[in-house]
Amino acid sequence: MIFSSILFCFYFLPVVLAVYYISPKNLKNLVLFISSLVFYAWGEPVYVLLMLFSTVVDYTLGRGVDHFKTAKKEGLAKLMVALSAVINLSLLGFFKYAGFLMGIVNSIFNVNVPVPELALPIGISFYTFQTMSYTIDVYRGDAKMQKNIISFGAYVSLFPQLIAGPVVRYNTIAKELDERSVSLSDFACGIRRFIRGLAKKVLLANSVGALFDAVKAMGPSEISVLSAWLGIIAFTFQIYFDFSGYSDMAIGLGRMFGFHFDENFNTPYESKSITEFWRRWHISLGTWFREYVYIPLGGNRVSIPRHIFNLALVWFLTGLWHGAAWNFIFWGLFYGCFIILEKYVFSKVFSKVPDLLKHVYTLFVVIIGWVLFSFEEPSAIAAYLKNMFGVGTSLINDRAIYYLLTNVVVLALCTFFSTSAARCIYEKISFKGKRTLLDILALLTFLLCTAYLVDASYNPFLYFRF
Repeated sequence: MIFSSILFCFYFLPVVLAVYYISPKNLKNLVLFISSLVFYAWGEPVYVLLMLFSTVVDYTLGRGVDHFKTAKKEGLAKLMVALSAVINLSLLGFFKYAGFLMGIVNSIFNVNVPVPELALPIGISFYTFQTMSYTIDVYRGDAKMQKNIISFGAYVSLFPQLIAGPVVRYNTIAKELDERSVSLSDFACGIRRFIRGLAKKVLLANSVGALFDAVKAMGPSEISVLSAWLGIIAFTFQIYFDFSGYSDMAIGLGRMFGFHFDENFNTPYESKSITEFWRRWHISLGTWFREYVYIPLGGNRVSIPRHIFNLALVWFLTGLWHGAAWNFIFWGLFYGCFIILEKYVFSKVFSKVPDLLKHVYTLFVVIIGWVLFSFEEPSAIAAYLKNMFGVGTSLINDRAIYYLLTNVVVLALCTFFSTSAARCIYEKISFKGKRTLLDILALLTFLLCTAYLVDASYNPFLYFRF
C-alpha cells in the first residue's frame, strides 16, 4: 500500500483516523501500532514478524541500557548498545546486501555459490536506523527509556514515515509518544501538507518520470544530446518530487496524529555548493549519519588525513545505504569527493566566484550524480554520459524536439515548484490569513490528484527499493 493510492486515501486512512480519535487516550498508541502493522502487512505479511522481532529486541536492549547506566555499569550498558547495532545491521545486511556480497565473492574467487533471492522488506533501511538511534539516545541520556512496549512498537512501525522516511530519531518524538494532542488548526495543517505532497508525487513526479522512462527505453544510438539532457533533467525532478512529496505526506500524516517530524528537504536545487546541497537534501539521513557516525569518528576535530577518511567513510556508507549495487557506492563516493574538494581545494576559489556560477556548478554535479544513481550497469552509465556530451550521437533529432514540446509545461512547473518562490507565495497567502483560499486550493488539488489516480496506470515509487 502506498500513500498515493485510492486505497490509502479513501479507505485505510479515514478508517484509522476515525478509530484513533474515538479511542481513549491510553489506547491511541495501540491503535497506531496495530494500524501500522496492518499497513505494513498489506504488502508483506511475513516480514511483519521481522519488524516485531526488531521491536522486541531494541525495547529489551533499551531497558538494559537504562538499567546498567543507572547501576553505573558502563561496560554492560555499552554492550547493550553494541548488541543493538550488531543485530540491526545484521538484519539489514542479510536482507539487503547478502546477494550483492555473494555476487562479489563469486566473481573474485570464480565460484558459483548460490545467491539468495530475498525480497527486500519495505522500509527496513529506515526502521533499523531508527531503532538503533533509540538505544544510542538512551545511552547518551538524550532520551528516556520507553517503559511501554506498545508505545515503542508504535514508534518503530509508525506508518506515516515507515516506507520512505524521514528517518525519525527517537529523541525527536520521545515526548510526543507519551503525551501529545492535536488542535483543529494542526490537523488542518496536516491535511494541507499531505495534499501538497500528494500533488508533488502524482501531478509532477509521475508526469515528468514518464519522460525519463521514454528516453531510457530508447537505444543508445537513438538518443540525441538534447534527448539525453531532457531525460536526466526529468529524472532530477522526478526523484525530488517523488521523495520530497512522500516526505511531505509523512509530515502531514504525522501532524494529523499529533507528531511533529523534522523537515527532510529545503529546496535543495537552489544550493550553491555540493556541501549545501546535502544540507538541504534528505536532511534526516544526513543528520543521522552526522550524529551516529561522523561525530563519533571525530568529525572535523581531527587531523586533515583523518578528516578526509571520516568524510569518505560516511559517503561510502551513504551510497551503500541507498542500495546493494556498485553504482550507489560510486554515487556516494562521487559526492564525498566533491565535498572533500570543496573543503580543502575549492574553498578559496568559491569566495571569489559569482553565486550564479556556483549554482550552475552544483546543478551540473548533481545531474551527473543522478546518472550514476539511475543506471546500475557501468556500461549503461558510460553510454548515457556519452549521449549527454555528444560522443557518437547527434545533437538533436525529431524525437528530442517532440519530447521537448510535449513536456515543456511540466518541466516549467517542476522548475518553479522546486524553488523557494512557490513556498514564499504559499506562506504569504497563509500569513495574510486567507486560509479559506488555501483550503479551496487544497480541495481542488486533491480532486485533481484523485482524478489522476483513478485513471492512472503509471504510479511508480522510487524509494520502495531503498
